[in-house]
Amino acid sequence: MLTYVPQAAVIPEKLLQFIWLHRYFNFKSAYTTEGEKIHILQPGMFNTNQGPDFLNARVRIGSKIWAGHVEVHIHARDWDRHHHSEDSNYDNVILHVIWQQGTPAQSMANRAIPVLELQPLVSVLMLNEYQRLMEAPVTPACGAMLPVLSALGWTAWKERLAVERLTRKSEAIRQLLKETNNHWEDVFWRLLARNFGIKVNASFFEQVAESLPVNVLAKHKRQINQLEALLLGQANLLETEMTGSYEIMLQKEYRYLRHKYQLKPVKATASFLRMRPAAFPTVRLAQLAMLIHKSNHLFSWIRDAAALSEVTRLLDITANDYWHYHYQLEQPADYLPKKLGQAMVYNLVINTVVPVLFAYGLHMNDTAIKERAVAWLLQTPKEKNSILQDWQQHGITAANAMDSQALIELKNNFCNAKRCLECAVGSALLKTTIQN
Repeated sequence: MLTYVPQAAVIPEKLLQFIWLHRYFNFKSAYTTEGEKIHILQPGMFNTNQGPDFLNARVRIGSKIWAGHVEVHIHARDWDRHHHSEDSNYDNVILHVIWQQGTPAQSMANRAIPVLELQPLVSVLMLNEYQRLMEAPVTPACGAMLPVLSALGWTAWKERLAVERLTRKSEAIRQLLKETNNHWEDVFWRLLARNFGIKVNASFFEQVAESLPVNVLAKHKRQINQLEALLLGQANLLETEMTGSYEIMLQKEYRYLRHKYQLKPVKATASFLRMRPAAFPTVRLAQLAMLIHKSNHLFSWIRDAAALSEVTRLLDITANDYWHYHYQLEQPADYLPKKLGQAMVYNLVINTVVPVLFAYGLHMNDTAIKERAVAWLLQTPKEKNSILQDWQQHGITAANAMDSQALIELKNNFCNAKRCLECAVGSALLKTTIQN
């Protein structure tokens, strides 16, 4: 039994669009403002571009079936306020869905477009639930009601979120591809370096990578000390006076190579604060140098890899012997090989390998490559962070990296932005208010 909304209530237009799209109103009692019965055969496809809100809808009004577009407004007068009568995009509108009649649209009267007023047909319980979600001081706002979706529903929603996250990342990768003149190896190199810098030094490491063209690195890949000199030098880590023989050698190599290639070191500085020594930028740059040293055409190799295990073996690297006894230049430490570590290997798979591979598949319209990228996420262990811990407290768990990426996407780009109307969980939650 529906409880009807008070006449004074006004709602956001995006909620009205949501209600129309999902038919979350008493559509069996839908009549035009002229008293003709409305049967909704197809509400239409939501339009994110210019023009009416919903395209290619089909409705029966009285005894006649209409095919065309649907425009949604809070008030009937909004048709005139938005100058739709002067826009040819709206010539095929067959139904004007409004929240409340108010002052009729003057220009629409000449076109005799049927009008449906939804306010008397919408449950106040659903509006109250929507308001509670929007005003909740914590995220997710629906935490107390979870899981809401069935296990199968969550699986489908997480798959969609993971692909949406990869697609969004692909747009940034495509922009970088334009900047590098469609050089996939250069794109991969920059993003790989960025993720070697982890969150604290990500931007700094990307600047270092940008300052070192891949063709320069390729010329010196056989000499690990030259690769270290290039990376450490461009990162401004060879500027102080050195006393150790290895450090002096790196300085000399860098000065020669800097002059030879007219290199310009980055202007920023690396951060060492509040970091574990194993993640110091000096160690990460040395590991990155070793990866270049042992690989060849890195992106092409990964693109052609048949199995994720091949990729993880390639990324399973240990820095040069010097770093067994150092975390920083000129500062000896106890013996400990600077192995990249399994967690970092998987981090690189999740945040570099898979996104670039997926973007390449999208760019080349190669479904098989995109599917391989998603499959590698499924084969990668889930991440461990505060976002996933929070979801787990609400009973929502991740089985693999695809799940964890999906839940991160859900928290950061849906919950934090209050996009409950675009969320499968939010939609299901609001639907329950009209079913109970």
